Amino acid sequence: MANGDLAKESSDILDVISERQQIAYTDLSDLVFSRGMAEAKLKSALADLEGRKIIASRSSGGVMMYYILQQQDTLRKVLIVEDDKNINKLMALSIGKGFDVSQIYDGGEAIAFVRGKKPDLVILDLMLPHKDGLDICQTIKTDRDVSNTIVILVSAMDPTSNRFKGIKYGADYYIKKPFDPSELRSLVTIFLKKKGKRFDPLIDLPDEERMSTELERSIKQGKEYAIGTIRIRNLDDYARRFGEKSAMVILRLISQLLQDIIRGKEQSMYVGFLTSSVFVIGGNVPEVEESVDKVKREFNAVMPFILQDEGYKPITMDLGIEELYEKESIPKLELVYEQSEKSKLKERRDRILKSKGVQPKGDIGSYTYDELQKMLGKEDDLTIKITRDPNGVRLQVSKEEEGEDKE
Repeated sequence: MANGDLAKESSDILDVISERQQIAYTDLSDLVFSRGMAEAKLKSALADLEGRKIIASRSSGGVMMYYILQQQDTLRKVLIVEDDKNINKLMALSIGKGFDVSQIYDGGEAIAFVRGKKPDLVILDLMLPHKDGLDICQTIKTDRDVSNTIVILVSAMDPTSNRFKGIKYGADYYIKKPFDPSELRSLVTIFLKKKGKRFDPLIDLPDEERMSTELERSIKQGKEYAIGTIRIRNLDDYARRFGEKSAMVILRLISQLLQDIIRGKEQSMYVGFLTSSVFVIGGNVPEVEESVDKVKREFNAVMPFILQDEGYKPITMDLGIEELYEKESIPKLELVYEQSEKSKLKERRDRILKSKGVQPKGDIGSYTYDELQKMLGKEDDLTIKITRDPNGVRLQVSKEEEGEDKE
């Protein structure tokens, strides 16, 4: 491809991504292929734009997403706190050029550095001399002067309980060692340079347009392709008992677990956040079933730690967790998977399309979140709403009565 042709293709692709600020590869490719662009040209243009740091890409919920980056006059500051010098160096090399990177090796030095230099993002190992990563994360996130600092925890310790604690203490993301250098680089880049709203790994899961595409795919592909919901049973009661922040931790935990489980399966799997306490999962039936079983096992393994963190500790090792907590009337969180029946899904879909005056074989477009919830979810009296405000993402528990939301 001649340089002039590449510049033209890159400019065209940039215009498409800029219009939306972020877009899935499948949606982008469908659009440009319809205009006559070949796949090879699309991939060359994307590589060109990424190489010039105009866009960045990341797998989100099993979907490859492309983001427009802000062009900044000053370098954003990144602090790496890792006691292993070789890993510390690898992290710095992984991030690459375009950032002001500082490196320290002792957890005891981290807080003074953060308060003095005010980095925009901190990469923390969990196991550090003198002060561990969880303590550092909690101190940063509870200090009003530096609480907006983005924190990424990186650890070889993989128990889900560590991830839960990290998210509870305010960590923005948790990466397992050995880490993928490209994943770390893309996370840092998107957290610090994404144009528009600040990147959030929960809220920025693929949107209603992508879920609409997956729903249509499910209907067309038949029994070999499944789409269904993973509902967090009793999350509304849990939020009322322990607070909205505690419920948000649960949502973030499950979101990150699901994203880790399906990482590398962009061609065959998908995860989205529908609304309330419901995630959507789609893909080949065996992979969906395997992923659901795995996330259930990991979540069940961490449940005792979640309840103990809320102040409910076992009295004796002879008592089972369920027996002990049922006496305390604690809302029992449980992940419930329900695969959508194709016949019912199509029936609900056709009813919605008819109400919109759209023919099922016509240009359907994208469904709204409300329409997707009617097709895939269940209507509850108690609802959980996720909203953004100037202070970030907020979870609100409400009860719908006569068209009004009441706290």
